[in-house]
Amino acid sequence: MPGVVTFDQLWSDLADVGRSPDTGGYRRYALSAEDHLLREWFAGEAERRGLDLVTDRMGNQWAWWGDPDTTPGVVTGSHLDSVPDGGAFDGPLGVVSALAAVDRLRADGFVPARPIGVVNFSDEEGARFGVACAGSRVITGAMTAERALGLTDEHGISMAEALRSAGRDPVQIGADPQALRRIGCFVELHVEQGRGLIDLDQPVAIGTDIWPHGRWRIDFPGEANHAGTTRLVDREDAMIGLASTVLAARSAATTQDCVATVGKTLIVPGGVNAIPSSATAWLDTRGSDEAAVRRTVAEVTSAAEPFGARFTEESWTPTTRFDPDLLRRLQRVLPEAPLLGTGAGHDAGILATAGIPSAMIFVLNPTGISHSPAEHAERDDCLTGVAALVAVLADLAGERS
Repeated sequence: MPGVVTFDQLWSDLADVGRSPDTGGYRRYALSAEDHLLREWFAGEAERRGLDLVTDRMGNQWAWWGDPDTTPGVVTGSHLDSVPDGGAFDGPLGVVSALAAVDRLRADGFVPARPIGVVNFSDEEGARFGVACAGSRVITGAMTAERALGLTDEHGISMAEALRSAGRDPVQIGADPQALRRIGCFVELHVEQGRGLIDLDQPVAIGTDIWPHGRWRIDFPGEANHAGTTRLVDREDAMIGLASTVLAARSAATTQDCVATVGKTLIVPGGVNAIPSSATAWLDTRGSDEAAVRRTVAEVTSAAEPFGARFTEESWTPTTRFDPDLLRRLQRVLPEAPLLGTGAGHDAGILATAGIPSAMIFVLNPTGISHSPAEHAERDDCLTGVAALVAVLADLAGERS
């Protein structure tokens, strides 16, 4: 099968970048040494294929086959960064499949009537600075440059400082309408992050929509003191409010038929024998109904108020429905692929919200687990995904619109 060797080689190239020898998971954070290696890899693959590499005002990388300034192009791709100890497939599968699809089209002698672009979005996971899809949010104007540059990681390093350390100028960061004008449509291939395709017993699906979701930072006040000498009645323990709120989030999500997760906390001073002077938690809430998600957060807020908590909304993405005309076209090209919505956020959703016709292709994850080393996709299913992407790109780029 054409392209098989290409896919295997590309996948092998990424296998060890940022991988923990202890957990098998990946730590590929924005503006890190691992991120630099991945960006260099992407640039090298673009050069190897003679694609024109362009970097936009947020550092997203675009590799073009053809001139998108003459005719807006058909873009595919995804991201290369990861969550803490994440799996190998979330993001990289879309980038590798995009490059393999370009190779397959060329091997088949296809000559695109519209440019084809492969994108590597930066900081999609938000693992370092706390806001997901930062790369696409900034260029679309969904997040201002000022806010992005002021975001800090767990060590207090701002994005502006991290950019300088990486040799980039923070002044250049901002919305990029020129980059957006080059995108005629966007199709993101991604490993499925739930059990939808397992239940459907299919290798690929067409993504229809993304659930509404948001992230909130919750700060709890307290007073540092000695864990052994301070009576319980005299304590102002920030951890009590945090623990109570975590349980309240689970209860509220169950009531509202949503999902809510506190997956990251920061305790100060962080000593085993010290009562916390402050505690910070990050709440992730999602659901199929936007009003239900908001009600969930309202219930959590009410539960945290007696502890003096302060809520800050760090990101909010409303229900995102992909372009109906583009979906119909994908259905015509992939008639056996079922339709599937998702609770996971993606750059495709940010572009869709900005008015760019967007859609997704999901590839079966037989474990049903994601954001974990257990995340997986079988090689044959990956190649089926590449073949589906080849067919879609050939259809979309085969005629001028």
